[in-house]
Amino acid sequence: MTSTNETGDVTGTRDKDYNLIWYVEACLSNALRLEQYIQDAERDQDSELVDLFRKAQADSRKGAELGKQLLRARLNGG
Repeated sequence: MTSTNETGDVTGTRDKDYNLIWYVEACLSNALRLEQYIQDAERDQDSELVDLFRKAQADSRKGAELGKQLLRARLNGG
């Protein structure tokens, strides 16, 4: 099995800002998905899973915020 790295030839987007936008979206999407997992664990009264998923959700939110700050600075020329 061969693996190739997409370097913008297929998408036409080579810049790091695109990767950063993807990262922010992935973090936000993960935070939303984890909300459902938290609700499922709460319904089953599994506090251990609730704690794990809440921590993971907080990490995803933090990643999204850090990514947004960096993206904002880069798009503003800073």
